[in-house]
Amino acid sequence: MTVSNEISTRAAQLREQLNRHSYRYYVLDTPEIPDAEYDRLFQELREIEAAYPELIAPDSPTQRVGGKPLDAFTPVRHALPMLSIRTETETGGAAAFDAQVRRRLELGSDAPPVDYVCELKFDGLAINLRYENGLLIQAATRGDGETGEDVTANVRTMKTVPLKLLGAAPEVLEVRGEAYMSRPDFERYNARQRAAGQPTLVNPRNGAAGSIRQLDPLLTAQRPLSFFAYGLGETRGWIVPATHSAVLDALAAWGLPVNNERRVAHGPEDLMAFYHDVAAQRDALPFDIDGVVYKINRLDWQQRLWRQQQRSNLLAREPHWAVAHKFPAQEELTVVEAIEVQVGRTGALTPVARLKPVFVGGVTVTNATLHNADEVARKDVRVGDTVIVRRAGDVIPEVVSVVLERRPAEAQPFVMPERCPVCGSHIVHPEGESIVRCLGGLSCRAQRQEAIRHFASRRAMDIEGLGDRLVEQLVERDLVRSPADLYALSEGTLAGLERMAAKSAANLVAALENSKTTTLPRFLYALGIREVGVATANALATQFGTLEALMAADEERLQQAPDIGPVVAKAIRAFFQEPHNQDVIARLQAAGVCWPDPVRPSVESQQLAGMTFVLTGTLESMTRDEAAELLRVRGAKVSGTVSKKTHYLVVGSDAGSKLDKAQKMGVAVLNEAELRAMLGMGSRE
Repeated sequence: MTVSNEISTRAAQLREQLNRHSYRYYVLDTPEIPDAEYDRLFQELREIEAAYPELIAPDSPTQRVGGKPLDAFTPVRHALPMLSIRTETETGGAAAFDAQVRRRLELGSDAPPVDYVCELKFDGLAINLRYENGLLIQAATRGDGETGEDVTANVRTMKTVPLKLLGAAPEVLEVRGEAYMSRPDFERYNARQRAAGQPTLVNPRNGAAGSIRQLDPLLTAQRPLSFFAYGLGETRGWIVPATHSAVLDALAAWGLPVNNERRVAHGPEDLMAFYHDVAAQRDALPFDIDGVVYKINRLDWQQRLWRQQQRSNLLAREPHWAVAHKFPAQEELTVVEAIEVQVGRTGALTPVARLKPVFVGGVTVTNATLHNADEVARKDVRVGDTVIVRRAGDVIPEVVSVVLERRPAEAQPFVMPERCPVCGSHIVHPEGESIVRCLGGLSCRAQRQEAIRHFASRRAMDIEGLGDRLVEQLVERDLVRSPADLYALSEGTLAGLERMAAKSAANLVAALENSKTTTLPRFLYALGIREVGVATANALATQFGTLEALMAADEERLQQAPDIGPVVAKAIRAFFQEPHNQDVIARLQAAGVCWPDPVRPSVESQQLAGMTFVLTGTLESMTRDEAAELLRVRGAKVSGTVSKKTHYLVVGSDAGSKLDKAQKMGVAVLNEAELRAMLGMGSRE
């Protein structure tokens, strides 16, 4: 087949781009594009070369695993190649992989399911550790798969890498794994760097790669790196177990860190179950992952497929016995089409980037927060810039960095407006804060609208049927100026609004009436006091018991409540001293908003003091918020995540991954009946 000049030119362009990006990432530690963009370019080149093998060049990135080793490090020839794992991004990736494995192993339809080991796909840097008679004698990067870089001095500074293995160790044991930087360590490191006026790291993965490649081991030691083992290289003097799962168990027994989020799966259904379970808890993990890995558990079957590949001269950089099933990309490239300023319910002005729509993290993103003017200046984001945007789980998308080489000549720096873009009021930059605020208060329609939305939200007054569009109409028509005005709305007034019929108006009036009976923590949270979230509202209600006592407290008294510091105390005191806020509270109480008399906790009633509970699933006799409040009244702490400090996990129906995690960690599990008994509530009728 004749190769056109257009195809030949495109292949050359892709080789040049991929090699340049690989060099910037692996050698200079200054990546310009997210991983998803690199993967797309790589896939395009691989497809061209598959169709036109004559275009495969020695410098093609498809013919190697990673970048060129740095000249400053001694080259290390791997005793066994460090392979790369093929990537699968389709939803049905597990089923496709299993079908290929069964076909290549010539397993009939009546053969039992294939056993696989499921692991996390860590987002760091691949490392080979060589132990001889139990002592660490060498550490090397993957490099091009055949030859890596000697980074022994740097790896020795990593506290999670044992310098000597536990127990009797083989003559030679090479361990493959991933060097990574945890999210908390990454944030702490960047905070220190910013405080010192030093450059920060782009992301944890880049931080790990750059740290391992520091020429001075003392600099590496200053960067908090960790390590997970996931496989073997060369071994001598050891009878290798028959399965990969047994290998991982053996590595853990020798004192090597092996991640606990792994399991043996039987067939494709189990593979997908693992994929979905991990995806659900991905954002709660303390480190970054970008997918999961499936490996055939039987090592003899792994070797059988590997020999097939070598005999068939198939691409040897990606073994047929494993696949990486990636999650939707959390970082993508897009263009900033405008920078606007939003006004929140507390008057904070937040710059927001309006983006060319891009699919990232499983959804189409059109907006991304820029946080504040200082952050915009630090990242130097301008209209027309090509940027890396990141979305993780339910977190608001944010602009990570700018691709400066793509900046248009006419791009101008962003300037924060001098007046509120909604009401025209003056703005101030409070001392010690990174944000600026509008002074318009409830006279500012944006603040009024956001304050009412917050007041009606589920964890506040929980007014069903009062959605965003309806709040917008109520504010625009000047029917509601404060939350207290909501309780004066009539069915006739509501029925006259857009998309509101008589029935929906009646339902909303009923919901407003139902919301009048609430709890003190919900009421405090609904008021929208700066710095007062759900947990702080609960702490204040428990500490003071009544709204009157709280409103009368000075800053010193407020700080006696748990987790209330000077900043929070000042915000609470300022809120209750404001005459307008006092008037709104009085009008709300006059409208009938009330809560049960407080149950003042006595020493005897604090039987759960010092215990930590986590709630998951749907309870029948109460909501999770109500259960949490009952626990707190009795002195317990209620957390959102299961950890070693958790005493009990309370489970309702449809319990999720928290139950699996609790069972693995040996945390006691309570059902609803057992919880009620512990609370002294008796059985549910």
